[in-house]
Amino acid sequence: MPFPGKGIGSKMQHNPPKFAGIEEITNLVSHLGDSFAVVENPPYIFPPYEVYPLAAPCTQLTSGMIAAVMDMDGTTTTTEVLCTGALESMVQRLSNRRPDTEKPILNHERDYPHIIGNSTTKHVEYLVNVYGNGFVPEAVCSSFIEACAWTLSHAIDQKRAQEAVNALQVQGIADLLNDPLFEQMCAQIKQDNTVVPTLSDTLSTAYLPQLRLETPADLTRIGIEIYYQRYHESLRHLETAAAASDSEQTRPIEPMPGIGIALAMLKGWLGKDVAALGDILASHLSDLGMCSSPAFSSGLAHLPRLGEYFAAHPVKLGLVTSSIAAEAAIVMQEVFRVLREEIARWPVPRERRDFLLEQFEDPLRVYDACITASDSSEIRLKPHRDLYAIALHTLGISPEQFQCVAGFEDSESGTIAIRAAGIPLCCALPFAMTKNHQFKAATQVCQGGIPEVILLKNFFLPIS
Repeated sequence: MPFPGKGIGSKMQHNPPKFAGIEEITNLVSHLGDSFAVVENPPYIFPPYEVYPLAAPCTQLTSGMIAAVMDMDGTTTTTEVLCTGALESMVQRLSNRRPDTEKPILNHERDYPHIIGNSTTKHVEYLVNVYGNGFVPEAVCSSFIEACAWTLSHAIDQKRAQEAVNALQVQGIADLLNDPLFEQMCAQIKQDNTVVPTLSDTLSTAYLPQLRLETPADLTRIGIEIYYQRYHESLRHLETAAAASDSEQTRPIEPMPGIGIALAMLKGWLGKDVAALGDILASHLSDLGMCSSPAFSSGLAHLPRLGEYFAAHPVKLGLVTSSIAAEAAIVMQEVFRVLREEIARWPVPRERRDFLLEQFEDPLRVYDACITASDSSEIRLKPHRDLYAIALHTLGISPEQFQCVAGFEDSESGTIAIRAAGIPLCCALPFAMTKNHQFKAATQVCQGGIPEVILLKNFFLPIS
């Protein structure tokens, strides 16, 4: 089974030279395909950009499906609301604006394509470049100190705490770490999660002259710490609420429509009983006006066969996210809590429902690989290919099998990362926050999300 792509198995590709001039490089690259993505690096990385060959595109899994890899935020769950909210809060704080009394700053059409799907660094860097002229130095200093104090008091993992320390050092105010007033601030935050304004003002006045605010990179590093404080505060509240309140309470994280059915189908756990869930999938497509398609009736009729296919050929599943592992663990526990509530209402035989509820107790029983930013580096996240390449390796999928893999993403950066990792079939699942993204790297675009993938596309399998 040849790898999809021109000349990929040639001798030249297996024995490339260690060094080459421009002509030889041009010849080498020509063997890798006809389409390439140019991926920009952070400003402190050499070279300024990298060029990735994209897997030759395909729209059907004609040889069957052996694995599926999918994004977390925006594809599997609605977490993007928390992420963009934290970015909004960051800009407001740096601009010395009160978020509770003023209108949102960020613009959906202009800003959202640039702050969803990339690394946190690229998101913050974009906002610094667009809104940095409105930042107030006193607000920048005060918010930075508060954010680092919060992280050192409530870090969800040790690496995040160390990054806050590193940020203080690089920005020239490492002496803050030994300041009794800063230690008092950290103790206060740890005790009741509040900052005494007089402490914050005093520290900001003392350390602003030392704080490096010379370049966009300085503001980006500071902005990252403020973003993480707000986002992790939200996750901390979510985790606490999940443990303390009843399961019916509405929370900001929910599964995307149809994802629970898709996961259970792909694992082979539904079989022909998936036919009983057709109305659940259809209701979402009905809301989008997509039930008039001739493929819709065929999709409902083919559901039993599709379920039986996966029962006979279970698929390996990989979750891929630019979030760090600790963030992903909190998010996915909440997603699976809600999924269990959905499964409990599914009109399937009781014994099957009980089995599914047991399996969905733990995301690691469903996913065969969970790849996060903690498995790579902030400088190698989407649209770089690394996370998806790691996922394929972890799943034990060789390049010769990539043509039997489906990749699912909601963002432009994510679709580029999938194709750059060598996956020929890349499905974009746009939602409200990514509707303005460009999906040139995607080989399928399903505006109806996972329900469309199942009912109208048959998971891209040639089932008729």
